[in-house]
Amino acid sequence: MLTTEIKNIDTQDTAVNNPRTSQPNANDVIAQSPNTHYASAQFDVQNKQKKNNASVKISAQDVHVYYGEAEAIKGIDLDIYENEVIAFIGPSGCGKSTFLRTLNRMNDTIDSCRVTGKVTLDGRDIYDPNLDVVLLRAQVGMVFQKPNPFPKSIFENVSYGPKLHGLAKNKYDLEEIVENSLRKAGLWEEVKDRLNQPGTGLSGGQQQRLCIARTIAVSPEVILMDEPCSALDPIATAKVEELISELSNQYTIAIVTHSMQQAARVSSRTAYFHLGDLIEVNSTEKVFTQPDHQLTEAYITGRFG
Repeated sequence: MLTTEIKNIDTQDTAVNNPRTSQPNANDVIAQSPNTHYASAQFDVQNKQKKNNASVKISAQDVHVYYGEAEAIKGIDLDIYENEVIAFIGPSGCGKSTFLRTLNRMNDTIDSCRVTGKVTLDGRDIYDPNLDVVLLRAQVGMVFQKPNPFPKSIFENVSYGPKLHGLAKNKYDLEEIVENSLRKAGLWEEVKDRLNQPGTGLSGGQQQRLCIARTIAVSPEVILMDEPCSALDPIATAKVEELISELSNQYTIAIVTHSMQQAARVSSRTAYFHLGDLIEVNSTEKVFTQPDHQLTEAYITGRFG
């Protein structure tokens, strides 16, 4: 875990040296959303059972990411456990999305980007030059900030991946995969009578769930979500959050979010990033009620970021 101390916060403005001032505490911030419950508290028994039996799914060891000469990620160590939901939070530009993209090598698409260190999936180095990156991205799927359905029918959006990876032996297998994926994404009942219509004709929230169904269709083990609700209205956001909770029984999920309430609702652990450093990672309840680092408290109470 990172040991570098971050200094030079303007304490006159932030008052982080005296957290018992009139500034709001973390519980006050979360309480602003009356329907928020800590996922780690709400599912306490299940989480304890998971943690006792959980194995490390993804492990990042001394990961650095550079854009040209600029260092965006500064030596991060982090283990992500099987079937957990972990939230990455932090101010804009802190590196949380950059780190998320290292977990399935999406940064490979950026010419100026260079990654050092080690990232393993089930113990295998995903940066091994002999590794099939297309297969990796099927195992570690990604849902992006804005819904990005293909300019194809709803059916073809979901069936494209299984056909590409040879997961269906025949037409009936393919239809079953599409239906099961749409059901898991909570979309089947809404689209079952219009599967041949364009995916781009769906509402924003439906498009995002279609993209989640498309990710599920190739049988991933991990799902990465980069602010999946940032372009959605509150009702669509609630549906996606409910879906995340349901999917965590089958998949390991890492989600980047700017919403403290969302992190509290969907995740069992939260990692706080600041200027390329991983400041702390702990149970979501602890991060929001009793953080270990002053920078974390300052961010989640709105004193900076």
